[in-house]
Amino acid sequence: MVNYKDLGLVNTRDIFAKAIKGEYAIPAYNFNNMEQMQAIIQACVETKSPVILQVSKGARQYADKFILRNLARGAVEYAHELGCDIPIVLHLDHGPSFEVAKDCIDNGFS
Repeated sequence: MVNYKDLGLVNTRDIFAKAIKGEYAIPAYNFNNMEQMQAIIQACVETKSPVILQVSKGARQYADKFILRNLARGAVEYAHELGCDIPIVLHLDHGPSFEVAKDCIDNGFS
């Protein structure tokens, strides 16, 4: 089992509480590959925005949960390299079953 905190990720409870207090929205973007992740992180670093990286059923089939988990870890490191440690969440978008949701949690999804 991999904990999301070990990947440098945060959970939505934390960022939603700050967003409600600060009266701002948090973008959520689906991604399937490294190039999409890089573009999302570049834009969020530029705007100093927290972000929810979402993974769909199709993305899990295309890129595999392990690759997606490590892309999320890479997103945290990439944001840091770009000079802004933004809060990043890894989220399962419309999971098809309890088992898939549990598998994602066990693999570092926050």
